[in-house]
Amino acid sequence: MYIKEKEVYKKVKEKNHPKNPSSDLSSFITMGGSDPDSPYHPTSKPSRDDSPFTVTSAAKLVASWKKNNMYSFALVTFLCSFCYLLGVWQHTTPGSSTTTTTTTTTTMVASTTCPNISMATTTSTSPLDFSTHHTADEELATTSEGAQAVKTYPPCEAKHSEYTPCEDAVRSLKFKRDRLIYRERHCPSKKELLKCRVPAPYGYKNPFKWPVSRDYAWFNNVPHRELTVEKAVQNWIRFEGDRFRFPGGGTMFPNGADAYIDDIGKLIDLKDGSIRTAIDTGCGVASWGAYLLSRNILTISFAPRDTHEAQVQFALERGVPALIGVLASKRLPYPSRAVDMAHCSRCLIPWAEHDGVYLIEVDRILRPGGYWILSGPPIRWQKYWQGWDRSKEDLNAEQTMIEKVASSLCWKKLVEKDDIAIWQKPINHMNCKLNRKFSQNPPFCPAQDPDQAWYTKMETCLTSLPEVSSNQEVAGGELAKWPKRLNAVPPRISRGTIQGVTAEKFKQDSELWKRRVSYYKTTNNQLGQPGRYRNLLDMNANLGGFAAALVDDPLWVMNIVPVEAEINTLGAIYERGLIGTYQSWCEAMSTYPRTYDLIHADSIFTLYQDRCEMEDILLEIDRILRPAGSMIFRDDVDVLVKVKKIADALKWDSQIVDHEDGPLEREKLLFAVKLYWTAPSPNNQQDNSAS
Repeated sequence: MYIKEKEVYKKVKEKNHPKNPSSDLSSFITMGGSDPDSPYHPTSKPSRDDSPFTVTSAAKLVASWKKNNMYSFALVTFLCSFCYLLGVWQHTTPGSSTTTTTTTTTTMVASTTCPNISMATTTSTSPLDFSTHHTADEELATTSEGAQAVKTYPPCEAKHSEYTPCEDAVRSLKFKRDRLIYRERHCPSKKELLKCRVPAPYGYKNPFKWPVSRDYAWFNNVPHRELTVEKAVQNWIRFEGDRFRFPGGGTMFPNGADAYIDDIGKLIDLKDGSIRTAIDTGCGVASWGAYLLSRNILTISFAPRDTHEAQVQFALERGVPALIGVLASKRLPYPSRAVDMAHCSRCLIPWAEHDGVYLIEVDRILRPGGYWILSGPPIRWQKYWQGWDRSKEDLNAEQTMIEKVASSLCWKKLVEKDDIAIWQKPINHMNCKLNRKFSQNPPFCPAQDPDQAWYTKMETCLTSLPEVSSNQEVAGGELAKWPKRLNAVPPRISRGTIQGVTAEKFKQDSELWKRRVSYYKTTNNQLGQPGRYRNLLDMNANLGGFAAALVDDPLWVMNIVPVEAEINTLGAIYERGLIGTYQSWCEAMSTYPRTYDLIHADSIFTLYQDRCEMEDILLEIDRILRPAGSMIFRDDVDVLVKVKKIADALKWDSQIVDHEDGPLEREKLLFAVKLYWTAPSPNNQQDNSAS
């Protein structure tokens, strides 16, 4: 995905340098097709290259016709002339009036899905209407007199511009501070849900295009200067005029994330494709993940919504994958054996406390043979203890305890050099289980689902790896190196651990989504323009086919496997070298407003039918989508008619179009665009409150 990113970055930066951002924004804010000045509207019908009648086919038809003999030509001429004269005679008989108005004769067929229509032949002078007119059965009653008023969704107050329903600062104070439980997800009740549209802050602009966005973000998009003061010495972020600049620094890498990653690369191989997915705990503004992208390593970064105001929001504005999250009392929302590498750079997580439960959780999500990297306290305490304002004895005791917990997990310490220490998880638990005969701390977990991770309590037991027949065998199956990993059959599928999914079905799914994404690009021509969309969300990812079909574009996709889905496929998505998380769409997502540029939803409303309200799901989509962001919904036509009704109330520009296989398919597509709008200026707000 990012093989040539360093070369591209230099060219794009020279072309779109933020010192003169007007050219960058004019092309980004407008939603042009091949012409950047022409806006994209979802009401444009897709052009089909496979239309049965084209200029070429017409030419062939004429050529074939010319070959017919003169007798056939004479016969056709006679019949046409006869029909014409007969028609003229019928319209000029007594009792009929002539007219110069062009008429259209339409045969209407009675249908259970079209209101007030019977079998009849009518004559109309109105222009032809080529739009689709899908109407759900349940909606027929509202077309008659006395129809209910259309519901509207007004803008929320400007104070809600950074509203994160399940990480609300006020609600969190009701919960225990022990182990940071109050920083976990605590969602509002149904009565507390906002039924309004969350505004962008006044002055909001569409972000810089990637890769310029890695280094710059507009101030008005995230109007918080706290980190520029608090982390000024550590080179995290700087405020410059109307924007922020991200030098790439961090607490433990003041010389920049690039140089820091190079140091890691001297200790473990980051270039051979064996490390593809990573997780950064306590990510700050996600510079580590941002600079790993140029090395084809896709990192999911997380941090709590805490006193470091908006750190995850900064990461998302930069175009880097990130979520709000915390290691507290619940498992992280990822499957077991998910990532190749886990990282903590002064993340301030107490790894040795609570019986090592946080390191045990890292072990659960780390792949066999994966790496855990730690920099910052207590590593190299002999040099930094005074600056950390802690005693030598305290830091030495902390490192000793971390070493002990890591050893109890059967990890091997590979190296400790300068500020960096690296441990490696074993490729299987064969020897580890033998050693458990002498030490039971921590014990192996009893039979359980290691992939269950939605509001699942952490436990101080070791998640057992799949059984192996030899010490050299990788538990659960060895993964191919990237990029072959993307299209190789995931071990979870080849071993039959995902019910109903075979290797053949996986391959068919991959081909299906290549075709579907190709069709998407003919309808939303901006999807085919590199740089137009950066942050994408797939609300019901299944096997990750949508993301895989876009892997060559300069974007990333957060793949969601709903907890209500029949089968849990998130582990297979990670085995493809992609990233994602669990989510119930009956609740809000752990992210800031305006996170995504494009949201894709396959059958999501059918899945949640009778589970939660459609309007709440659509309001959440509106919250996490950027102004001028796009949506693609795929579902049954009756469902999409209901979706469109709410979409109109949300003031989205939307259109239902036919399935890629043609109009006879009940499944349709709804393309939509969220209109650009922001909260009013602070001066207007003051005037309104005064009046």
